[in-house]
Amino acid sequence: MAGYQHPYGRWRGWPGRRPLFLVLIALVCLTGFYAVGGRHFQRLEHAPAAPRAPLVGRPWIVDGDSIRIGGVSIRLEGIDAPEWDQTCTDPDGRTWACGRAATRQLKEYTRGQTLTCHPRAIDRYRRVIATCLLPDGTDVNARLVRDGWAVAYGFSRIYVAEEAEAKAAKRGIWSGSFIYPSEWRRQKGHHGWHGWRGWR
Repeated sequence: MAGYQHPYGRWRGWPGRRPLFLVLIALVCLTGFYAVGGRHFQRLEHAPAAPRAPLVGRPWIVDGDSIRIGGVSIRLEGIDAPEWDQTCTDPDGRTWACGRAATRQLKEYTRGQTLTCHPRAIDRYRRVIATCLLPDGTDVNARLVRDGWAVAYGFSRIYVAEEAEAKAAKRGIWSGSFIYPSEWRRQKGHHGWHGWRGWR
């Protein structure tokens, strides 16, 4: 055994060299990582923060779940309305423009009224995610779901009870059959950005 040499014995002969070698490898890896991902991190660092104060004003209606107030794009939290060009099927099997109908309903709910929208977050399209209230305290998000013009949406599923009520009463889109808006977008290649058609 006197002639045996540990296969890694060379590291024992160079005290401090092995840690230095590992540090150099780590630096090379980090340099490559930041070279590839630097732009992505830069975008995240400069992503806008959600406003802290409520957004108050008369809304410009984009579609059944999106509005603008004072130039700020707002996506109603916890709901998903049919897309502007989406169609549904009535009990007799006829198609109808449920996306436009949902947009009209939101317009009717808010006509001439000032909304108070409470921000929660910013989505990937830089829209403020918010719950919006009418002057009498009515939750517009909840009303759209309760009346059958939107479905409960997102991980939180805030408006599940309102959706169940609309479904049981066969209100709005529940009167016949429809494709969930998220599935409609996937099939049509929509990505959640609708342009600025809209109504006051």
